[in-house]
Amino acid sequence: MDVKVTWEKELQFTGAADSGFVVRMDSHATAETGVSPVEMIALALAGCTGMDVVSILNKQRQHVTSFDVRLHAERSQDYPKVITSAVMEYVVAGHAIQETALLTAIDRSIQKYCPVHAMLKKAFPIDVRYSIYEDGTDGRADLVKQGAYAE
Repeated sequence: MDVKVTWEKELQFTGAADSGFVVRMDSHATAETGVSPVEMIALALAGCTGMDVVSILNKQRQHVTSFDVRLHAERSQDYPKVITSAVMEYVVAGHAIQETALLTAIDRSIQKYCPVHAMLKKAFPIDVRYSIYEDGTDGRADLVKQGAYAE
């Protein structure tokens, strides 16, 4: 894998990887200029495991209608202001989503498939939680189950 970042102006960079996809970064991230490098790490973790979990749920024939991975990261107050801990929550909505299926999907992602989680769990603790919602006929989703994943 090869990546390249190119300085644009001030502390703004454009990055590209082998895929050719371009990402805008800025040390003072705003909607106009791009995400910060540390935000990209959090996004990489949530995206990597999210792709695994939703793929596994689909293979398990779970009827998923919406899926989010929400991640809250704490950072140190002193430089280099590293991430010191994170809470990651899988939020799944659908029809009759089985808790055991979701836990299996999370476990496979965390234990086997997601390289970003494998790397970052060595750097800081990651607390993993989940919420399952049942889609109603009225367009609302009702919380069915919440829990925590334990390795």
